[in-house]
Amino acid sequence: MYEIVKGANVGLASLSEDAGSVRVGLSWSSEEGDGDADVSVLLLGDGGKVRSDADFFFYNNPAAADGSVHLLGKTPTDSGSEDRISLGLTEMEASVEQIVVAASRYEGARFGDLDGLRLTVCDRTGEELLGFSIDDAGAESAFVFGEFYRRGGEWKFRAVGQGYETGLAGLATDFGIDVDDAVDDATDDTADDAVEEPAAVAGEVVQASGDGVGAVSDTGPALVIPAQVAVEHVPPVARRPRTVRKKVTLPKVAKKSLADNTTWRPARLFPVPSLKSDRERETRATSVLLSVMAQVPEFGRRLTAGFGAPVGRMETFTEVSLPHGDSPKRPDGVIRVERAGKLWTALVETKTNGNPLKDQQVQDYMDIAARRGYDAVITLCNDVALEGSPLVDVKIDGRRKHKVVLWHLSWAEVAHQAQMLIRHEGVGNAAHAWLLQELLHYLQHENSGCQGFQNMGPAWVPVRKGIDDETLCQGDPRAVDVVASWERLVRQVCLRLGGELGQKVLPVQRVRRATDAKARRGALADLLCQEGRLEAELRIEGTQGILAITADLRTGKLRTSVDIPAPDHGYPLTWAKRLIRQLADAPADLHVQTLVAGGGGGPRGTLERLRPEPGDLLPKGDAEITGFRLSLFKGMGNTRGNAESGFIRSVDDAVDRFCAAVVMPLERRPVRRPQRAEPVEVG
Repeated sequence: MYEIVKGANVGLASLSEDAGSVRVGLSWSSEEGDGDADVSVLLLGDGGKVRSDADFFFYNNPAAADGSVHLLGKTPTDSGSEDRISLGLTEMEASVEQIVVAASRYEGARFGDLDGLRLTVCDRTGEELLGFSIDDAGAESAFVFGEFYRRGGEWKFRAVGQGYETGLAGLATDFGIDVDDAVDDATDDTADDAVEEPAAVAGEVVQASGDGVGAVSDTGPALVIPAQVAVEHVPPVARRPRTVRKKVTLPKVAKKSLADNTTWRPARLFPVPSLKSDRERETRATSVLLSVMAQVPEFGRRLTAGFGAPVGRMETFTEVSLPHGDSPKRPDGVIRVERAGKLWTALVETKTNGNPLKDQQVQDYMDIAARRGYDAVITLCNDVALEGSPLVDVKIDGRRKHKVVLWHLSWAEVAHQAQMLIRHEGVGNAAHAWLLQELLHYLQHENSGCQGFQNMGPAWVPVRKGIDDETLCQGDPRAVDVVASWERLVRQVCLRLGGELGQKVLPVQRVRRATDAKARRGALADLLCQEGRLEAELRIEGTQGILAITADLRTGKLRTSVDIPAPDHGYPLTWAKRLIRQLADAPADLHVQTLVAGGGGGPRGTLERLRPEPGDLLPKGDAEITGFRLSLFKGMGNTRGNAESGFIRSVDDAVDRFCAAVVMPLERRPVRRPQRAEPVEVG
């Protein structure tokens, strides 16, 4: 991978033959666990401005109709998360001269507070072409990482690494976007009369000299960061009505049933109870999923965009026989997408009911795909893939000119995307929403075998026993296996919660970027051996604090907790009373503890005891209150599976109960972004 420096540029064709479609990754980390930002993409014409507001892609407008731009969302990584963007450079309209890749933060957060700011560009096959690390970010709340631009008939990339103290509103306005007032919350309300210092000098052209492919040897249209001006000097801009095509969602609460009694079962498009064998489950699950992908364009595109598939006519097939040596092979499915006379093809291998992928089977499909010129092999099973811990061991022949990419999906990811579309984001029409609802019902049925991660693995029982009798030693590889299974479970919890809430839910990693995944899991395994605990933290967008989950294998207890910061203004007794009022419907056994400066613990008690006397939360003396910790405890399941008595089910139940009864009733932290048209619910 080529490392580019700030201000340098490089032609993509010199780095790869497969650079017509690229995937951009923006990443950062935070040792405090609270670092987050939203990515955006702007398409600019020859005047350095957007051609219309439709050229601005952000959280609420994530994809272009022609597939040239698609914000793929956040993907958890070993050191935090990565925002990924798919750019179809060959599909880009001829009038687009530049593509700006940026990100923005809110509520006074600055990019200088984050560690390891980095941009990477991968080609169609997922091979990293270039990387750009940024270590000089400061007070900017909106940041331009880099830009793609046309030069001499080819696309080039320039590393920018500069931004705006005036946030997304300043960035968008300078590139010709009509921004609503609600966007500009990066500046303080009390600073309306202050003149902002621009993060870059007015009219400064970002260029650098260098050697090799990174040298600036042309006079391409360098990105200019214009100077900011005081708010009072900006003339009011007339609001233009935005005509956004309405999307359709299904109501979260179903209509009253017309059945005589609860024993009547509604008719289903994809019936499940008749499935008896694993083979039947795999065949049915593959056929159901691929058929819905082909019929609901938003869903099919959502699942394949990250794999390099273009936007186009999609057809799907099952049980296709393909020649391979003495006997033909039959992959579970084939996906084909046609655009402009070109085909993108992927073979699909499916497993259900917790069955593992088979190395040789996937290897055969990789060899077939390489010989036949296919683009990808997609594996689909209950397991969630982790960096540095592949689900299958496959050898790729680097001598082949045609590259085949191996991608993985979990059933939890499929269900998450379906739920996001039908409950929160919307699809094109009511029939498509109903199809997705039927798919989701099928995936969540206990007989489908598609419920997601279902087993903590063979190391779970001996590790628990070793902790109980204090015979588990540091360096035991079984402890590492349990830590990896715990990470898979936590990621699945994030997917499920995100789908239900319609918010981003991500695991928090309090580490610096470039931390080795194997070494990090080894350290966590040693901690498990010493203390007998598994720990994780989740960040739920729009909520206060970070949700912490602790599984104590010695006591058999699960603890879910969240720390709520103390308000900036008011009196401590008022804070305590307000908190107790917000928890009016929370369980009586909820533990509330006051946090005081210096790290010491303050008064604590159950909600049942504190409801009549909120003042009991106030510490004695002049101790400064920094916040409150809310905790619920629950018995932990023993078995490694997903049964009622299993560990996985107990974690799901504990998180669900805590989120519904404690986290969601608390005052929400506002997330102010550009707004999209609200989806329309249909019955």
